[in-house]
Amino acid sequence: MARMRTFTRMAQVIVLFAVVLCRSICSAADLKHEEAWRTIAPFFRPPPELADNFGAYKSPLTFYDGRSVKSPADWLERRREILAKWHQIMGPWPAMIEKPKVEFLGEEKRGNLIQHRIRIEIAPQQSGDGYLLVPEGNGPFPAVVVPYYEPETSIGRKAELRDFGYQLSKRGFVTLSIGSPGGDARLPATGKAQCQPLSFLAYVAANCYNALASLPQVDQARIGIVGHSYGGKWAMFAACLYDKFACGVWSDPGVAFDEKRPNVNYWEPWYLGLDKDRRRTPGLVTPENPRTGAYKDLFESSHDLHELQALMAPRPFLVSGGSEDRPERWIALNHALAVNRLLGYTNRVAMTNRPDHTPTPESNEQIYLFLEYFLKSAPEAGKR
Repeated sequence: MARMRTFTRMAQVIVLFAVVLCRSICSAADLKHEEAWRTIAPFFRPPPELADNFGAYKSPLTFYDGRSVKSPADWLERRREILAKWHQIMGPWPAMIEKPKVEFLGEEKRGNLIQHRIRIEIAPQQSGDGYLLVPEGNGPFPAVVVPYYEPETSIGRKAELRDFGYQLSKRGFVTLSIGSPGGDARLPATGKAQCQPLSFLAYVAANCYNALASLPQVDQARIGIVGHSYGGKWAMFAACLYDKFACGVWSDPGVAFDEKRPNVNYWEPWYLGLDKDRRRTPGLVTPENPRTGAYKDLFESSHDLHELQALMAPRPFLVSGGSEDRPERWIALNHALAVNRLLGYTNRVAMTNRPDHTPTPESNEQIYLFLEYFLKSAPEAGKR
C-alpha cells in the first residue's frame, strides 16, 4: 500500500508539473501573440486625412446594375459577380488540380530546417521546380507560398531582404518557394491555358496551395501567400482569386492601376496586356503604344484592383508599400475596409510604408509579424 501511495503521489506531481508547463508555454505564446499585435496594430488605420476617402473608384458594394449591397448575403452575391467578371475578361482558369504531384529531388539540412528540392505539378501536363522548407518538430505547421522570379532568391541563395521563404521557415512555417513557369517572367510558359499570364500565375499558386494542403506537415486552414514586386502582383492575384488562402502579403506590387508609374505595369503582355492581334512594346501607355488585351478592357470599363482586393474580405491582407504604393493608396484600400465593416470585421486591411521599392529589415519584420499573428493563431485572430 505504501508503494501504491508513493506511486500515486509521483503521478500527481508529474501531472501537476505538466499542467504548469503547459500553462507556461501557452502564456508565452499568448504574450508573443499580443506583442506582435502591438507592433502591427497601427498599420490597420489609414492616415486621418485619407480615412473614408474613396476617390473616384466605383464601390464594390454596388452591383454592376446599380443595386446596393446592404447585407452579408448581398455581398456573397456581389462577390460572385466580381469574380465572374474578372475571369470573363482575363480568361478562364484550367481545371484545378486537387492534389498536385510533388516529386522530392533532394534535401539539405539548414540549421533547424530541412530544405527539399522539389518538382511540383503546377498545371495540366506542366511542372515547375522549387523548394519546400520544413521546420523540425511536430506539425501540422502554418505554411506560406512564396512566388518570385525564381525560387533561389526566396530561400536565401541570391538577393538579400527577399528571402521570405527562408526567414519564415526559421520562424516555424512550412514554405514553398516557386519561380516563373518556364523560367522567364516576360515569357511565362502558360501551356494551353486561355487566360492572361497574371491570372495563370494565380492559378499556379492556387495549385501550390492544394499541394501544401495535402502534406501531413501542414495545417490547411493556415496557408498564406507573400511576394515582392513581380511576386507581389502574383501573390495579390492568387490570394484574391483563390479564397482558400487564409491571408496575403503583397510587397510594393502597385495595388491600383497607375499609368504614370512604369513599375505598376499591369498593361504589359506578361501580366494583363496579352493580345493575340498585337504585342505592345514594353513601356508606359502612350497613343503610339496603347493598351492591349484584358488590361485595355478592364481599364476602359473602369474596373480597378480595388475590386479584386474586396474579394479578400474578411481574410486579412497587408500591403508592404514602397515607392509604388505610397500612403495615398489607402484611397483604393478603403473600399476593402468598407466591405469588411459590412461583414462585421475590423483590422483586416493593413499597409506599411518605406521610401523605396527595395524591402528593408524593418518592413520585412512587419511582414513576418503579420503572418505570425494571423497564421499562428486561431482563425478568428484580428476580429477585434
